[in-house]
Amino acid sequence: MIIKEDKLQNVFSLFVEIESYKNFNKLENEFEEFQSLITSADLVIVDKLLHKQKTPVINTFISKGKLEEIKNIIKDQDIDLLIINHQLSASQNRNLEIFFNVRVIDKTELILDIFASRASSYVGKLQVELAQLKHLSTRLIRGWTHLERQKGGIGLRGPGETQLETDRRLIGKRIKRLNERLDKSHKQRKINRYARKKSRNKLVALVGYTNAGKTTLFNKLTESKQVAENRLFATLDSVTRKNKNPKYGPILFSDTVGFISDLPTQLIESFKATLDELKSADLLLHVVDVSDPDYKAKINEVNSILQDLNLIDIPQVTINNKCDLLPSSKIDIYKTRKEDEIFISAENDDGFEELRSRINNELFQGIYRGWISMDNNLGNIRSKLFDMGCIQEESISDCGKMLANIKIGNDELDQFVNIKGFKLWHDKDILQ
Repeated sequence: MIIKEDKLQNVFSLFVEIESYKNFNKLENEFEEFQSLITSADLVIVDKLLHKQKTPVINTFISKGKLEEIKNIIKDQDIDLLIINHQLSASQNRNLEIFFNVRVIDKTELILDIFASRASSYVGKLQVELAQLKHLSTRLIRGWTHLERQKGGIGLRGPGETQLETDRRLIGKRIKRLNERLDKSHKQRKINRYARKKSRNKLVALVGYTNAGKTTLFNKLTESKQVAENRLFATLDSVTRKNKNPKYGPILFSDTVGFISDLPTQLIESFKATLDELKSADLLLHVVDVSDPDYKAKINEVNSILQDLNLIDIPQVTINNKCDLLPSSKIDIYKTRKEDEIFISAENDDGFEELRSRINNELFQGIYRGWISMDNNLGNIRSKLFDMGCIQEESISDCGKMLANIKIGNDELDQFVNIKGFKLWHDKDILQ
């Protein structure tokens, strides 16, 4: 863990806005999001400060005049942990800790701490440890050179391996072992994906910004009971469940970790084993918190990460969630502008009929539900439909033909409709 396990500390939140870092996709409520990120780590903010400066300072990141002001606040408030919203270099972090005489952590360490406390699966824990070690390997400093080891033997006396070099070697070995275990897990996932492709199941992955309501929607689609909380990174481990609603076709839904702006590179790299699962998805449901003033910037942020992961070409449907938090007049305006998007409230089950229909159309080109007749020589077709789980009910007509009530995707139905002796009916009585 990066932060002390008891976490009973007086926290000072420092948000530094750098003018040279500004771009068009910056969030309007970035300051509030950073505070939410800290509270998501079960920390209590004693004091907070929003500071603006043109460029970061090389040695301390923060300008010299502001350092003294912050030092006085830390002393007056009895602060023992300072959290800054940017990624600091090892030297910047060390210089700030020496100057303030308190522990200083950056946004990367904060997210790592949240991930470490939320990871529950074997793979999730491996990925978190890998990300932590990669981050730690950039923080090793030459503070252990006094612990030099001597090599024995004539002619071999002198400085041996320093503690710093030992730490680097041990961390390197551990990173190698973690990568090997994750590769093994990744191969098992490939086997699972191959088995799924042999079945009729389609995979639909829920992606989006953190706290957009993905887990709540996932629970409604699969009748699961995954923990859904109104805080950042409530979900860390990917979960896949089969849909329980008969109005859907054979679909697996996957809930994934949410994205966030300026997500540290080592986190993306470490979680590629999990995110690679998305590459086999047949459809992405991009869940958006439409009640968030920054929803447009967050959509761009998610699409940017999907682009980096080479997932942008997978069919995607935008699901505007939390419509219950907006006035109906505003929702009507949004709907006229975004006719191709779905508007729902996962909390209140609003808009689910349209959502079901859209998913079925995207995956199966719609679902056919009705009766079919087959000549008696088409027993192999009947067996195939049974193996696919399409037959809901069957009987024999007065003229001796096989009758079956089926539910099947239109794309799968296409392989049967041109077979001689196979016919579609919408009313069983016609066949009698």
